[in-house]
Amino acid sequence: MSVLPGVRLFEHVGRSRIALAALDAACWVVAVLTATYLRFEFHFESTSAAHLVMLLATVAAVHTIVGSWVGLYTGRWRPGSFDEAHALGVAAGLTALATLVLDVACGHPVPYGAALGAGPLAFLGCASHRWWSRHRREHRPGLSPAAAAATRVVVFGAGDGGASAVAAMLRDPDGVYLPVSLLDDNPRKRGLRLHGVVVAGGRDALEAAAQRYQAGTLLVAIPSADAALIRGMADRARTLGMTVKVLPPVRELFDGVVHITDIRTPSYADLLGRREVELDLESIAGYLGDRRVLVTGAGGSIGSELCRQLQRFSPASLVMLDRDESALHGVQLSIKGHALLDDPCLVVADIRDSARLADVFAEHRPHVVFHAAALKHLPLLEMHPSEAVKSNVWGTWNVLAAADAVGAEKFVNISTDKAADPVSVLGSSKRVAERITAWFDAHSSTDCISVRFGNVLGSRGSVLTSFQAQIAAGRPVTVTHPDVTRYFMTVEEAVRLVIQAGAVGRGGEALVLDMGQPVKIADVARRLIRDAGSGVQITYTGLRSGEKLHEALLAESEPDLRPLHPLISHVRVPHLRPVDVRTLPVTGPRELVAAALNLTAYAPVTIEPRTAAVSGERRHIRRNGEVVPHRRASDPLVAP
Repeated sequence: MSVLPGVRLFEHVGRSRIALAALDAACWVVAVLTATYLRFEFHFESTSAAHLVMLLATVAAVHTIVGSWVGLYTGRWRPGSFDEAHALGVAAGLTALATLVLDVACGHPVPYGAALGAGPLAFLGCASHRWWSRHRREHRPGLSPAAAAATRVVVFGAGDGGASAVAAMLRDPDGVYLPVSLLDDNPRKRGLRLHGVVVAGGRDALEAAAQRYQAGTLLVAIPSADAALIRGMADRARTLGMTVKVLPPVRELFDGVVHITDIRTPSYADLLGRREVELDLESIAGYLGDRRVLVTGAGGSIGSELCRQLQRFSPASLVMLDRDESALHGVQLSIKGHALLDDPCLVVADIRDSARLADVFAEHRPHVVFHAAALKHLPLLEMHPSEAVKSNVWGTWNVLAAADAVGAEKFVNISTDKAADPVSVLGSSKRVAERITAWFDAHSSTDCISVRFGNVLGSRGSVLTSFQAQIAAGRPVTVTHPDVTRYFMTVEEAVRLVIQAGAVGRGGEALVLDMGQPVKIADVARRLIRDAGSGVQITYTGLRSGEKLHEALLAESEPDLRPLHPLISHVRVPHLRPVDVRTLPVTGPRELVAAALNLTAYAPVTIEPRTAAVSGERRHIRRNGEVVPHRRASDPLVAP
């Protein structure tokens, strides 16, 4: 009768653990005898052999029992790890104390000093055979004949990531990769060996290492590496004809340990926008945990990622609002694993419809609102500026008014870098949205802030997707100007910073996310063409109406102040009165609408105090059981 594979595996594991326990027991027997031999200066005194055998057998049994209790034989610890060494030390200490007691019980066959001295000797023996076994296991692929067929790899980074990557490659039973050299820019690591692989120099030694070891692949083994470092090393490697691999960011490692499956080809997010962002999880959980949260534009690139990340903080409810039902189908599928569309927290609504929004907010009564719904394509809004007014300005006003009506605690408006010194309809409309958000903060009980950032990699209609489509079709890649630059950020990073901004933002501010260094769009196009192995050309079309050659995250008049987070700047935003928003035109020549919008974005208005006065007196209303400043009667919060 054949034995099932699972049973065979269980039997094999069981036999290996029994063998390990037996080997440890043997180490204790040898340790007790050796300690006794040393105590008597290499001459045994006369002692009862029966008592000695009884002591040795009992000590071996006690260590097996204690070792099982601390997990040495139950698979709790990784073999040869520091965690296992700690458990082994605990077991050795307890067994040594037990040996002292057993020595007395067995007729004192060995001296007390030998009974205690056996502990360190036994620990050394047990640890040595474990570490030797791990060394052989992890270096086996490099010593086997199959290593000749493996991909020879130079590893850049001799830190924890590099050490884990080298170990993962060496213990891979298939021997896909063989690490042959390490590189690190830290001069103190020269000559350091990790699992037998030596650090040969810094990044400048890449060519020499590749030639000496006949390596065809470079692995950037720094999980926290930013996009600039990955781009630089990738460019060096490709000039040598080497392929490039990377490790994912730490947050993407399943258990914090590198596995062979984690080694992958760098994505464009790695090359353009990758960066680790440290979050203050305690402050974030404080304003999101067990709170009702609503996201507008939940089906878009930013909105859907917001919803996915907000789920981590266990909100009481997460209301996802969008006018696109197919987009809501997609976001529910990505979060729940199904898309039955029967959840009342999925809301189909248009932010232009103030009455519909009022009903939705009255039903769900959110504590926190993330407003991501907007029109964002610059050329289209240049042609149709009235639509920017209706969605980006009046739509934002509608959401703000609905949030205020139900006493929401926090409102986060998603803005854009184009709102800094705007020259386009898109930038002007988002700047107006920032200003009315600041006005609401001063005239309602809701803390209102805006968050400003630039281009998001992977979003719908982004430059990357456009370039890739042109290359796939064999058409020229169109770039507006050879020197045009833009900031890039991954959607995951952008959303993490938006959530953090919601925790640290102070009412009436625009929080500007640090997006690293701007990247030349022409360089991005050339990289995409080269990676695709295509021969298409780049065509320069000229800057379009409303486009800047170089985007700025901050206006010239805005200082770069970062009091609470190293990647978030705080900017005060001048208010915009309701009458100025209600009088924006949406009919007539588009030039007049665009001009009116632009003037409104720039118009200087004195920032009014948060506790607005009516006839020189402070008036208050009671909302959700709390006393808060009332808005001015002359400035009712009504939709345009």
